Amino acid sequence: MSEEMDSGAKTIMLIDDEEIDNLINGKIVEKSGLGKPRYVFKESTAAIEFLRIMSKQETEADQPFPDLIFLDINMPLLDGFQFLNLFDSLPEEQRKETFIIMLSSSINPEDKARALSNKHVLAFLTKPLSHSVLNEVKTMLQTREGRKI
Repeated sequence: MSEEMDSGAKTIMLIDDEEIDNLINGKIVEKSGLGKPRYVFKESTAAIEFLRIMSKQETEADQPFPDLIFLDINMPLLDGFQFLNLFDSLPEEQRKETFIIMLSSSINPEDKARALSNKHVLAFLTKPLSHSVLNEVKTMLQTREGRKI
């Protein structure tokens, strides 16, 4: 863990079909103090299947369910919105503590409105991520969770 992270570090999942985006976003997220990405997927289909399997596990000791998911909107096979629909079918007990950050390289207002209408979506961010944007995410999380990260 980096020095900037404290005991409020999150279990983070990155989902983006671009490997370089996952690499860069992972480094920026880690340096922001949010936590080190624990799960990284290039395919949203593999990520949702992983979450389905996790939701059936009895214990989270080795593999805790993500607190925060950074999800790209535009992906092949299963886009970010389709992922959200499948995520909503997971047991409420697992997903109720998870926030999703939607990522996009476009600034389409319809995409933003659609993303933010989902109760699990905390924010809609334009790529690439930056430290200042992640500081805003930390503030949003503090507000939602009622505690300091």
